Amino acid sequence: MADDKTRTDNRDRSRAAGDEDYEVRHLAEEAGITPGQARTLIKRHGTDRKVLNEIAESIKAL
Repeated sequence: MADDKTRTDNRDRSRAAGDEDYEVRHLAEEAGITPGQARTLIKRHGTDRKVLNEIAESIKAL
C-alpha cells in the first residue's frame, strides 16, 4: 500500500488488506458486521473487495 494514502491508484481500491486493522475496520463498518467477522471473511474468501461485500451483505441479512 502506498505511504501517501492520498496518492493511490484503482488497484488499491479493489483489494482489502487483511493484515491491516484499518482495512478490517473499514470493511466491517461498511458492511455492518463485526471486525472479527470481517477478518474471517478475508481469511476464507480472499481480498477481493467486491466478493467480500457481497458475502458480508448476505451475513448481515441473516
